[in-house]
Amino acid sequence: MKQKLVLLATMIIAAALSACHPQQKQEYAGVEGDTVNAVPLPERQAGTSFFGSNVSRSQFQPIYFAFDSSEIQSSEAGKLRQIADFMRRAPNNVILAGFTDERGTEEYNRALGERRAQATRSYLISLGVSGSRIQTVSFGMEMPADPDHNEAAWARNRRTEIGVVKQGR
Repeated sequence: MKQKLVLLATMIIAAALSACHPQQKQEYAGVEGDTVNAVPLPERQAGTSFFGSNVSRSQFQPIYFAFDSSEIQSSEAGKLRQIADFMRRAPNNVILAGFTDERGTEEYNRALGERRAQATRSYLISLGVSGSRIQTVSFGMEMPADPDHNEAAWARNRRTEIGVVKQGR
């Protein structure tokens, strides 16, 4: 288990460092669960999908967060119950991608995005979903849902997006 955690940490650090390279065309994000895999997450322009072709994100609405917070707001609970209900009925795994707005350092925002994805994961586990079916990744302030520089855009960028892994992939 410790070896898996070290491998996961190494993959996350490698992904973070490779994201800083200006000519990098793909980012590989470590995922959490019983196994450690690399999920290719292609770069995207604002508003386009960042999940690979084996992951669908259109099924669920993002989970939004308050400024500088990873606490699940009561207004988001219904969305999380819907995801948990789906996961109890379907065999699919999910990937939770945490994001922040552009304010703050890249390092801080990566960590905050990870806390948001982990908070979403913990909430789903509390609703009866097996943690082994949930993977997390953080993009921090990269790949904003809204590229504008105002309060409304920042609110849309403080989120966790849910990707459903397609079966048979």
